[in-house]
This record gives sequence, C-alpha cells and structure tokens, in this order.
Amino acid sequence: MKSGFVSLIGRPNAGKSTLLNRLVGTKLAIVSDKPQTTRTRIQGVRTYPEGQVVFLDTPGVHRPLHRLNVRMVDAALETLREVDVVGVVVDASEPAGGGDRYLMDLVKRITQPRVLILNKVDRAEKSSLLPRIEAYDRDVGFAAIVPVSALTGENIERLEQVLLSFLPEGEALYPDDYLTDQPERFFVAEIVREQVLQHTHAELPFSTAVVVDKFEEANEAGLMKFYCSILVERASQKPILLGRGGAMIKAIGTGARKELERFFDARVYLDLHVRVRSDWREDERALDEIGLPQARRRPRGKNTPRQRP
Repeated sequence: MKSGFVSLIGRPNAGKSTLLNRLVGTKLAIVSDKPQTTRTRIQGVRTYPEGQVVFLDTPGVHRPLHRLNVRMVDAALETLREVDVVGVVVDASEPAGGGDRYLMDLVKRITQPRVLILNKVDRAEKSSLLPRIEAYDRDVGFAAIVPVSALTGENIERLEQVLLSFLPEGEALYPDDYLTDQPERFFVAEIVREQVLQHTHAELPFSTAVVVDKFEEANEAGLMKFYCSILVERASQKPILLGRGGAMIKAIGTGARKELERFFDARVYLDLHVRVRSDWREDERALDEIGLPQARRRPRGKNTPRQRP
C-alpha cells in the first residue's frame, strides 16, 4: 500500500482544476476560461487498489499584483514543502514564455520527485510535443514526463500509475470514502463565483468575490437555503453585475442554483446580493472573510465535511 500527497502546480489556465476533477472522479474545483480562477488550495482524495493519493490543486503561479494574488501564490508555493510528489502542469497547446521560465526556475529548487504533466495535448500540434519534452527535461530534469488531456481523459490512467509509483509506502491517510477537507460553505461560494465568471467579462471577474452570509441545512421539506453576497470593488461595477432589470444577477442565480442542487442532491433556495467593498483585494480582513487562508501546514486525519456520493 502506498499513500501520500501530490501537488498540482502550474501557471494560470494550465488546466490544473480540470485535472483534479478528472483524477478524483468528481467536480471539486470550479473551472472557467478566465485565468486565476482557483484562489486557494483544494484537496481531493482518491483511493486506488494500490494506494491512496491526496491531490492538492493550487492557484496558478504568477507575479502577484494585489494582496489577494500574494496569498494565492503563497498557497501554491506552500504545498511544495508539504507534498511527496510535485506534478508540474504545463499547457502544451500554448508556446512557452517568460511565465514558464519563472515557474521552471521555482521547480528546479524542489527536492521531491518532479513529474511534468504536459496537459491539453488534444489541442497541441503533435510534432511540437517531443522537442518540448526534450527541452524541459534538459533544462529542468524530471523523474517522469506524461502527456495527458485532462479534458478528454487521454493518458490519465498512465499518469495515475506514475504518480503512485513515486509515493512512499504507508497506510491510507483517510477512509476510502473521504473526498475533501473543504467545508460545504466553500463549495457554495465557489459555485456562485463560477457563474459570475461565466457571465461577466473584462476586469469584473477578477474584482469580484463571494461571501456566504448564511448557510441553512435542509429543513423538513428537504430545502436548503443559502444567502450570499457578491463583492465588487467599485460602485460602477454593481449595476453591471445586476444587469438591466436584474437580468444578469437572475441568470447568475439560476445557473448557480441548478449547480447547487446537483452538488447537494437537494432543493435549494439561493438569495444573492451585490455589495461594494472598495479595494477588497488589498484588505486582509476581506480576504479572511472570503476564506482565503494564509499558507498553512500539511493537513492530516481531519474529519471529512464531505464524502463521496
């Protein structure tokens, strides 16, 4: 039996969250075409016949512009000191640039086994893969290199076997039905934020956050009630998020409610409000309020707030 922690680290939009969802077999991390969608570490556990892997999805590594981004990058880099294997996720469909060099400079300092996960090969020119693999291996050096497509599932089984092979021997850290250490309030906020990302454009997705003001478990009629606030930084952004005649906020609420009902397998009442909170991305208290933690220690053996269905 093998068990241990695997960090998925990479640049924004490399497909780490899609990969986490594929590896654990259920949707834990929201996804969008906007960079910096993931804002904190998300743990997902998968138990195989050969062992148990605790996957850690992380925010994209980038040069931070706000205190929010500083915390995001800190959360990603902190996992590098906690895990047994580091999975470096690279978008194979995009050419390498300065951001990749910055990431690889960080990766070179890692002492744990490093596995290069060349993602989105379904979108990449096949002729470009081998030269790129050779360049990464020559410049950085990896214990293994695995091309995959998190979207289609191509070569995922091979990746799972490779990651398991580098884990230490040991008993499972969690019960077989353990899925994640994130509380249910976290998923409520993330599912609402996912709809905000899907319906808004330009700067607005990056200057919004979601706070769960009130969380009510299912009542006798089987109805769960969630009351959430969507934070924006400027008063001029509020009418955009509300939309003409409330059309935008209604669309966000309808989409989020459907996803929440699927996630909780229950009927859901969702109440959304838009609040202006100036410069919340630089406000430590606001960052605490939205649940963005400072770098934290390796979690082990906590009771699970959510198990596999």
